[in-house]
Amino acid sequence: MFIQTEATPNPSTLKFIPGKPVVDGDPRDFRSAEEAGVSPLAERLFGIDGVEGVFLGADFITVTKADGEWQHLKPSILGAIMEHYMSGAPVIRAEQGAAADTAGDYAEADEQIVSTIKELLDTRVRPAVAQDGGDITFHGFREGVVYLHMKGACAGCPSSTATLKHGIENLLRHFIPEVSEVRPV
Repeated sequence: MFIQTEATPNPSTLKFIPGKPVVDGDPRDFRSAEEAGVSPLAERLFGIDGVEGVFLGADFITVTKADGEWQHLKPSILGAIMEHYMSGAPVIRAEQGAAADTAGDYAEADEQIVSTIKELLDTRVRPAVAQDGGDITFHGFREGVVYLHMKGACAGCPSSTATLKHGIENLLRHFIPEVSEVRPV
């Protein structure tokens, strides 16, 4: 098994591509070992000293380090991913359905606007962000402000503010005049 690695815009996060599917459906973001209980793979990765976050995408895994150097952490992470796939264990335990809540917080009168926001995020933003090892999901829309949840490599990334303000905000404002601002949650 050959696992590719890619740098992300976040220097604390590295993207691992196992060449096999990782999760079906919505991506999963784990910020602590306690949250990782639904995923044998995430549990294994949190067992490595220095791992602070694990994000599971459709065909990639991003790992965020707390401290330490990638040259010391990377071999352990590669080994853990390889061991997981060799074990045949599931990435997500079957009885633990997806935890993503995509309903969001918004007024019923804004249903059409929110539908357009979600469509733009799903078709134009999320595929590009996944290339960098992360994900952005809709959290809410109130008084012209769109609230987005940044996950994976996007969480804590130094360039995430620029991505939100200059990329996503401009895109949404162009297509949806009711949007005045985009903020992270």
